Amino acid sequence: MTLDFIIAVIITVVGASTPILFAGLGELVTEKAGVLNLGVEGMMLIGAIAAFAIVDKTGNPWLAVVFAAAAGAAVSMIFAVLTLSLSANQVATGLALTIFGTGLSTLIGNGFTGRAIKTFDTVFPAALATNPVGRVFFSYSPLVYLSFIMVALVAWFLTRTRAGLILRAVGENDLSAHSIGYSVIGVRYAAVAFGGALAGIGGATFPLVLTPLWAEGLTGGRGWIAIALVVFAGWRPVWLLGGAYFFGLLSTLELYAKASGASWSSILPSEAWAALPYLATVVVLAVISVSNRAGGNAPACLGKPFIPST
Repeated sequence: MTLDFIIAVIITVVGASTPILFAGLGELVTEKAGVLNLGVEGMMLIGAIAAFAIVDKTGNPWLAVVFAAAAGAAVSMIFAVLTLSLSANQVATGLALTIFGTGLSTLIGNGFTGRAIKTFDTVFPAALATNPVGRVFFSYSPLVYLSFIMVALVAWFLTRTRAGLILRAVGENDLSAHSIGYSVIGVRYAAVAFGGALAGIGGATFPLVLTPLWAEGLTGGRGWIAIALVVFAGWRPVWLLGGAYFFGLLSTLELYAKASGASWSSILPSEAWAALPYLATVVVLAVISVSNRAGGNAPACLGKPFIPST
C-alpha cells in the first residue's frame, strides 16, 4: 500500500462524506427543534437535479448551489405545512416527501441524461497540491471546505447564541417555550427550511463534485444514512463530522472494491461491499438502541405535534 494510494483514499473519503455531512447537519438542526423529517433523500434529489439543471444552462456552479438550497428549502415547506400547520403525521409525511422528490427528480432529469456539466475547481492554486501534505489539505472542492465551516457554525449557533437556545428549548419543551412567548411553529418552520436547504446542497454535491453526469437516484440512499447519522452522533454537530467520515470510508471501500476487481471480490462479493454502508447504519442504530448511549440526547419533543394548551 503506497503513500499515493493512501492519499487517494483520503481524498475520496472526504468527497464521499461531504453530501452526507451537509444533509446530516440540516437534519440535526431540524430535529433539535423537535421535528422529525424523513424526507431527506427526496430533498437531496431535488437539490441535485436543480444544481445540475442550473449548471447545464448557465455554467455557474455557485449559482447552482444557491438554487439547490432554495429548491431543497421549498420542497421542505410542503412537509412543514402538512406537519406543522395541519398536524399530519411526521413519519408518514417524510416518507411521502422522499417518494415525491424521487419521482420529481426522475421526471425533470429525463431531459439531462447523458449530458456532462462543469464542476467546481479547487479553491487553492494547483501548486499547493504538488506534495503529499498539500494534496491532503488543498485539493478539494469549495463545497468540502464549506461543509467544515457549516459544522462550526451550527455548533456555535446551537450552543453559543440566544436563537440556538430558543430552538433547543422548542425541541425540549414546546409548551414551556410557547408559554413564555416564543413562536414554536415559527421556529420549527425556520428549522425545517434550514434542513431542507442543507439537504439540497448535499444533493448538489453529487453533480458538482462527485459525478458530473445525471442519473436516476443519483444520491444512492445517502439521505437515509444522514438521518441515521444524526442518531449515531447523539445530536452533536462535531460528532456528526466524525460519523460522516466513517460512513464516507465505507462508501469508498465499495468504489475501490469495484475498481480493483478480483482482489477485493475474493474478500467479499461486490454486492456486499455496496451494501456495507447501509448494513453499518442498521448495526449502529441497533447498538445505540440496545445500549441507550445516545438516546438520552434526543430532543424530548422530537416527532410530537405541537398542540398549545391555550
